[in-house]
Amino acid sequence: MENSQTTQANSLESLGYSQQLQRSMSLTDIVVYGLIYMVPMAPIAVFGITYNFSMGMPALVYLVAATAMVFSALCYKEMAKRYPVAGSVYSYVRFGINSYFGYLAGWAILLDYLLLPALLAVFAASAMTGLWPAFPAWIWVAIFVALATLINLGGISLTATMNKVFLGIQLAVLTIFAVVVGLDLINGRISLSLSPFFNSEGFSWQIVFGAIPIAALSFIGFDAISTLNEEARGGGETVSKATMIVLVAVAFLFMLQVYLAALYVPDNTIFSEGDQTNNAFYNIAGQIGGDWLRILVTLSSALIAIFANSLASMATSSRLIFSMARDRQLPSFLAAVSSNNVPRNATLLISVLSLLIGIFGAENQGVLTTLVTFGALTAYILLNIAVLVRFGLIDRSRKLFLHWLSPLIGTAILSYALWHADYHAQIAGTIWMIVGVCVALSLKMSGHLGRVEQVS
Repeated sequence: MENSQTTQANSLESLGYSQQLQRSMSLTDIVVYGLIYMVPMAPIAVFGITYNFSMGMPALVYLVAATAMVFSALCYKEMAKRYPVAGSVYSYVRFGINSYFGYLAGWAILLDYLLLPALLAVFAASAMTGLWPAFPAWIWVAIFVALATLINLGGISLTATMNKVFLGIQLAVLTIFAVVVGLDLINGRISLSLSPFFNSEGFSWQIVFGAIPIAALSFIGFDAISTLNEEARGGGETVSKATMIVLVAVAFLFMLQVYLAALYVPDNTIFSEGDQTNNAFYNIAGQIGGDWLRILVTLSSALIAIFANSLASMATSSRLIFSMARDRQLPSFLAAVSSNNVPRNATLLISVLSLLIGIFGAENQGVLTTLVTFGALTAYILLNIAVLVRFGLIDRSRKLFLHWLSPLIGTAILSYALWHADYHAQIAGTIWMIVGVCVALSLKMSGHLGRVEQVS
């Protein structure tokens, strides 16, 4: 074990870094972390939004989204083994192409990481106000953000331990939900249907791909897994294995639960904006099993699934900011590490932003959702291009599928999905990227954005 950690440290040193974070996470820890980040129950919070966007075909949306994410997952897998650093897509694009594009990738995914913890707090608050409307949403947002901050400041080992507990609870609740639906199927109260996967009356590729940015919110954990590269025992090899295991597991869970829920929604249904859309899955659970199942699903989604995701999201966000600050791409005080190996200042920054955005964005879940995925999809496109440049054009790799076809297909699919994202999210995301380009040009002119193509 000591020799392995020495090798990993030496690999970091060859890339210009020292080992500041503690390698304490096993493959199981990384897989659990990835599942928690991608949230086995993630489709529950956005079921109504996804159902409306897809004209009643939510299972097809997750199938297409999973297929699209396979190519990005393979790119992460290859880059994780090549560059075992904590900066995820930021570092991979930086080393794969150059520092300028690396900064743009980091800036794009930063939009995701700055907004996601807040969005998760909003989702959790929405679920809780559905049960106890007397308490305003902003109180729940503040509670969830405060708890996530305290746990993250306790260190990655504490977060990993709690993740295992939270994951077990989520899987148990999903099993109960599936069993109750199975009983309805056996008793003839509902019947199996292909409509959640394909409905000829409402089908169009524009609708399906337009819904992918929303469904993709549930698949952005690949980047989160790679941020733990400097804390994983086994480094890049461990991270690459975890990436593919998590992809298969969540794709199955996502499609299963939205398919089962969609069986209870009458054809041609459009959920009204507001609570009916935000709480669509919870209401279906109540229809299936009564108040006890509605309350169980709601509480487990808000207090367990979404909160667990917020823990992982805050940990991931702080490590990206730490990595960029370490490279002088963000203010240096954000690279400070506490005595228990936690990027303390970056974590506190994320918590403050989460609180502010969560309180003021509680009424705009749909826009926040697509805005989060705008940043992720943009960063994934740059990652695919980086794999093509590094392995294909520079290294002249002969692995046709992994290093040539996979990044090309992934780029095409994600670009199409990004083109059909929410209009307001496109505008806000484009403005964010224009600001990033200006900041990157300023850093380049000042000499803080050096090229790193010589790293191999």
